[in-house]
Amino acid sequence: MFKNRSYTKELLDGENIPENDLYQNLKELNTINKLLGGYAISFNALNKILIKNKLFTLVDIGCGGGDTLKQIEHWNKKQNYLLNLVGVDLKQTCIDYSIKNNSTDIKFICDDYRNILNHIKKIDILHACLFCHHLSELEIIELIKFCNQHNITLVINDLERNAIAYYAIKFLTAIFSKSYLVKNDAPLSVLRGFKKHEWKLILQQAEVKKYSINYKWAFRHEVIVYA
Repeated sequence: MFKNRSYTKELLDGENIPENDLYQNLKELNTINKLLGGYAISFNALNKILIKNKLFTLVDIGCGGGDTLKQIEHWNKKQNYLLNLVGVDLKQTCIDYSIKNNSTDIKFICDDYRNILNHIKKIDILHACLFCHHLSELEIIELIKFCNQHNITLVINDLERNAIAYYAIKFLTAIFSKSYLVKNDAPLSVLRGFKKHEWKLILQQAEVKKYSINYKWAFRHEVIVYA
């Protein structure tokens, strides 16, 4: 089942998830990201893009509970980049949670990322952390082309489809998770992830000229599509 990508929809992508269930899911995803070093992948990518004393607007799409932006803000206190941080998510419940969960310096918008330029005049970086595995290949190509069209650098931090990752997260969430969403979706997310050669094919189909793909611990890929 690891040779081909799964297209089974995650429970999180459904409608009408009870608020308390969604909040528990967001809290546990943050814990998993912290423990497995997922946020460090985004920090590493941003260090390759950001320039000191130049203002960058970074939009995190599918921002969930806003924890990735919170971690970026905390990381940047030591880095001292000039960063304007914005989170976008389709679920109003996620946006409400994000506003409560973050500083007032981070702006949150409930909308589709494709409408983001209706809210913000200029975007330098579109950041997608654990977002692309929710999409089809065609939707990812559309995302890449959107960034190319608007001269935006795209940073992707997402899962590799891997047997060890699948069984490890399935075991850990079965024991420690209190969220039925996490227990179902965490291993399924791995099955929806991509191999490196699949990323290359997607980028070729999107007619990208300058990009990088790097394997990162634990079972992730850092993909940067440069503007």
